Amino acid sequence: MSDIYEWTPENSQFWQSRGKKIATRNLWISILSLLSGFAVWLYWGIITVQMLNLGFPIAKSELFTLMAIAGLTGATLRIPSSFFIRLCGGRNTIVFTTALLIIPALGTGIALQDRDTPLWVFQLLALLSGFGGGNFASSMSNISFFFPREKQGLALGLNAGLGNFGVTTMQIIVPLFMTFGAFGAMGGDPMVLVSASGSLIGKVPAGSESWIQNAGFVWLLLLIPLVVATWFGMDNIRTDEVSPDIGSPLASFAKITLMLGIGLGTALIGLWLILPESANGAGWQLPKEIVLLMVIFGTVYGLKMLPGDIRSSLNRQYRIFNNKHTWVMSVIYTMTFGSFIGFSAAFPLAIKVIFGYSHVMVDGVMTHDTINPSGPSSLMYAWMGPFIGALIRPVGGWIADRVGGALVTQICALIMVASALGVAYYMKAAYASATPEEYFLPFFLLFLTLFAATGIGNGSTFRTIAMVFPKEQAGPVLGWTSAVAAYGAFYIPQVFGEQIKATTPEHALAGFALFYAVCLLINYWFYLRKDGEFYNP
Repeated sequence: MSDIYEWTPENSQFWQSRGKKIATRNLWISILSLLSGFAVWLYWGIITVQMLNLGFPIAKSELFTLMAIAGLTGATLRIPSSFFIRLCGGRNTIVFTTALLIIPALGTGIALQDRDTPLWVFQLLALLSGFGGGNFASSMSNISFFFPREKQGLALGLNAGLGNFGVTTMQIIVPLFMTFGAFGAMGGDPMVLVSASGSLIGKVPAGSESWIQNAGFVWLLLLIPLVVATWFGMDNIRTDEVSPDIGSPLASFAKITLMLGIGLGTALIGLWLILPESANGAGWQLPKEIVLLMVIFGTVYGLKMLPGDIRSSLNRQYRIFNNKHTWVMSVIYTMTFGSFIGFSAAFPLAIKVIFGYSHVMVDGVMTHDTINPSGPSSLMYAWMGPFIGALIRPVGGWIADRVGGALVTQICALIMVASALGVAYYMKAAYASATPEEYFLPFFLLFLTLFAATGIGNGSTFRTIAMVFPKEQAGPVLGWTSAVAAYGAFYIPQVFGEQIKATTPEHALAGFALFYAVCLLINYWFYLRKDGEFYNP
């Protein structure tokens, strides 16, 4: 809408007379853009379930790699995205990164029209879906500058929480749109379900027609008008502490393209090192934790090597890495947002694999490939977890604004430890049962509790960041911590896939519970001790 050269939200007179209206307008457009990004980033969790139901000739373990590819790419692209606002401006950044989502959405719709589309095509599209994951870092950094400090918990909670509704929106809309030919002849022909599917309104029996390609095409209905609304409705804040020297929009778009290219390159190398040969990887079986560190630091170093004003701006923003609290908050935020986004990606296929099959002994060997006709439909239930986590996220920010971020985070950590151990128990019981549906209700309720705790914790960690860091650093720190945490969208599906292949899915949740316990101790030591540097109850 305009370039703003004077922005003082801490001044109550400015805020009430002018600032609040501008900030609110930018917030609501930002929420819609972020919602679209989450939808395109994570729709592979639903698409892969339907690919199984339609009999696509791709193994279950390879389908898990599609979610992992999108997860790793989206997380990696958050690293350059953390620094876009200062270099390129808020409006310029959001309009261009939103427009990029059209590429994977259109490509996915085209590729899904053919059951024989090779795996590498889907992997490439999953890679490009990472654009949607990267957008979170720039969006959160941008919104943090619009609001005064005492309003940031709620504002960032709304941006992140309602933006995260992209996951729920996707998990509701995609299954519904796959049940009818919404785009007529332009949308292509349907396929016939080999096994039962479902949607919000109930089960869809085997033999029914499915327009799986609509999973990609449907987002064009939102993305195209949203790009226009973003260009005309958002603002660049041109003050010294936000975006002082951004140049023309075309120059900003070029900078974003260059920096995203570095992130895509390092993500591609990391994926090749991690994936097995059957999934077009090197098959070297390198530890994924080591490869992730290589990707993160390779991306940071690659960006630092860029010339000119990009390098000088990044050198200034890279000061956040000299602050130990950047690293502390990265770990704590991984507990909350990393869990939310990782479980959102893995939850649908986990329900399908654990409860959609009967686990029976055949010639003394436990098998896991007998379809369970009494199993719950993954697409009927999977949306509820992300829905609760996203819905309650602004509440976490609101509560933290009143009682303190660290205290709320501590309570959430305790709940997450207990819930994860409970889920592990029922996963183990279900995966050894011929009638796993008997264990679905407690499994499901505990998982919903886990999602709720991640949502509240997401909001409370923002409050802690706002209290610990100076304003210039708070935006980049929000972006950086969200980048590290977003690797949960890669790590959790990958761990689920590995443990399901090893027939011990409960080990995944037990490991996550141990990590939450460590985070509980870290949060107490740095932010809940009365003699700590930043006592933030």
